[in-house]
This record gives sequence, C-alpha cells and structure tokens, in this order.
Amino acid sequence: MIQNAMFNVQTPAIQQIQSPNNELTKSTPSESLKDFGSFLKDALNEVGQQEAATHQMSDQFMAGKVDADQVMIASQQALLSLQLTAQVRNKAIEAYQEIMRTQM
Repeated sequence: MIQNAMFNVQTPAIQQIQSPNNELTKSTPSESLKDFGSFLKDALNEVGQQEAATHQMSDQFMAGKVDADQVMIASQQALLSLQLTAQVRNKAIEAYQEIMRTQM
C-alpha cells in the first residue's frame, strides 16, 4: 500500500536545543528558518519521489505486474501532493508580496 508521508512529521510546539552543557534553550529565528527550509526541501524531495514511483508503477502496469486500481491510487496521491505543493508555493508568494507592499 502506498502512503503519503509528506506531512507525517511530528514537530514539538516549542523547539528546544541542547547546549553542550546539557541545558535546554529555545532555538533562534535563524535556526528555525533553517529547520523550515530543510522541511520544505524534504517535502519537495518526497513529492519528486512520489512522482517517480508513480511513473515506475505505470510502467509495471503496462508489463502486467500491477493492478489498475493501484496505479490510479498512486497517480491520484501524486497529483494531490503536486497540487498541495503548488498551493503552498502560491501562498508563500502572496505572503512575500504582501510583506513587500507593507514595507514601503
């Protein structure tokens, strides 16, 4: 069974980092930005892997190794992931444009 693990990441409410002397401290904005950037990069890689798996599954379908319903489910999951990625991108661009308008 194919599972969409793109957003199955559990994140704590407040990120904390252990310092060398084992004290817990809150993360800085730059560290949070790095975490967010790596999260986005991982999510985009997951979408790409899902697309590649869908193409591979369709090739296996043509060879008669996979059922049509499995191919349809995988292709719909990949389509939904791609649409979600496009919507997240659109919202990020809208937010950036709004920030640029308010700073003038």
